[in-house]
Amino acid sequence: MKTVITLGRQLGSNGRIIGKALAEKLGYKFYDKELLARMAKDSRFSERFLEEMDEKPTSSLLYSLAVGVQSGHGIYYPHNEMLSNSNVFRAQAELIRTIASEGPCIIVGRCADYVLSEHPYLIKLFLHASPETRARNVMERDGLSEKEARSLISKADKRRASYYNFYTNNTWGHVNNYNLCLDTESFSKDACVDFLYSYVKEKEKEFGNQSF
Repeated sequence: MKTVITLGRQLGSNGRIIGKALAEKLGYKFYDKELLARMAKDSRFSERFLEEMDEKPTSSLLYSLAVGVQSGHGIYYPHNEMLSNSNVFRAQAELIRTIASEGPCIIVGRCADYVLSEHPYLIKLFLHASPETRARNVMERDGLSEKEARSLISKADKRRASYYNFYTNNTWGHVNNYNLCLDTESFSKDACVDFLYSYVKEKEKEFGNQSF
């Protein structure tokens, strides 16, 4: 069964750590920044370019230089070919569908829940935590002051919401968009992983009883 889990997360909720541990426990492939690395390998886009465009709304064109932009493969794009976030989104969506067809996996962010909305074995998760817990986690992870951590979180929330809302016409983090929303501060990291593992296994039983 090619179960695909999409994972939305708030910065500071430990979503990536929990998602990666869940993938290891399930024996699934895990794609976060790994998706960008594969996209760079399979396309003309350089990984650095993709990181700069990652989960940013389409309204900002980062590269429109008259002389063109160099890719990781040494190719210059014509000056009249605008490299926008929309171009990246379309290429990324195509790759997400390809990855989903290859086998069980967890895909973090990047509107994967929307891109794969027709997938028969899709589980959509969203991990969140309180502002205080998120700030504390970011402070510990990045060595920031509380003010710096809260500023980083605010900017990340706005960027991710703008990106998700623009491409999906839905609201990022709204409970109706997901199968399960989990407050990660309610349990330890290991307990969160165990809980999500049990949930996924129950969903897979349901998938097994359905005919498509």
